Amino acid sequence: MKLGVMSPVLNQMGLEEALAYLSSLGVDCLEIGAGGYPGKAHLDPKDYLDNPAKVEELKGLLKKYNIEIAAVSCHGNPIHPNKEIAARYHNEFVDAMKIAVMLGVDTIIGFSGCPGDCENSKNPNWVTCAWPEDYLEILDWQWNQVLIPYWKETAKLAKEIGIKRIAFELHPGFCVYNPSTLLRLREAVGDIIGANLDPSHLFWQGIDPCEAIKYLQGAIYHFHAKDTKIDAANTAKIGVLDTQSYGDILNRSWVFRTVGYGHSAEVWNNIISTLKATGYDGVISIEHEDGLMSPKEGLEKAIKFLKDVIIYETAGEMWWA
Repeated sequence: MKLGVMSPVLNQMGLEEALAYLSSLGVDCLEIGAGGYPGKAHLDPKDYLDNPAKVEELKGLLKKYNIEIAAVSCHGNPIHPNKEIAARYHNEFVDAMKIAVMLGVDTIIGFSGCPGDCENSKNPNWVTCAWPEDYLEILDWQWNQVLIPYWKETAKLAKEIGIKRIAFELHPGFCVYNPSTLLRLREAVGDIIGANLDPSHLFWQGIDPCEAIKYLQGAIYHFHAKDTKIDAANTAKIGVLDTQSYGDILNRSWVFRTVGYGHSAEVWNNIISTLKATGYDGVISIEHEDGLMSPKEGLEKAIKFLKDVIIYETAGEMWWA
């Protein structure tokens, strides 16, 4: 396994400054934002797609600081009911795939997206219940008329470009938000579709990350290291479907935290061990969204914590067995 960082936490730095900083902390990989919600602060594909020399400069910069790009991120909603918004996210995703391949990267991270409830919708409609029956009708339309056809076409395009893995972050608010919805889309589209497993979004849904990892064995293409703190008292009063501001830390049912501040080292040891046992040996990419810590403090604490948790080496032969 390798230790990585998702780049938007360092958007306040220039790319070389960020690479020098991460290198000094012993980080191996970068998950770099190239569009969508993560933004393009460190990699705007438009600056590189028609400029091979600039691509080589970027490769040289990465080599200088001994950091590799593990994946390119372009989280957006390419099936948004607003056609202009959908087109923007789709085009950014395509450009992100192209620049990824130019950089020798075959994995792109994103969201599945979420459409509205019909052709004339203005906003996405995330369905979370099976009754009244109207909701199941919406789900059927979303999946069979929008989601599956879109990703079949986009997966075909991804293969033509040279992308081998599209890793969806299992994120509430989008059609793919838990292990079963990921596997449903993967079955419909093909094994180019996999998961970007982020325990922070599983914890608050009541999903055990270790069980999710086992359930998704062979379909995990990327991993986000982010934690969630569940407030038991607030959850007991209002449940986990909390729409209060993320800034209302004391009153929310749950908040995102730096790894180790939501769950213990034992929990994270078990998560990493389960990843290893199911064959995942890729990057452990820190995503920092802790409202109580600055980018640097939260990132440095996460790096220090994970260095003791990540299993870096191959076990080899069990000499004692």
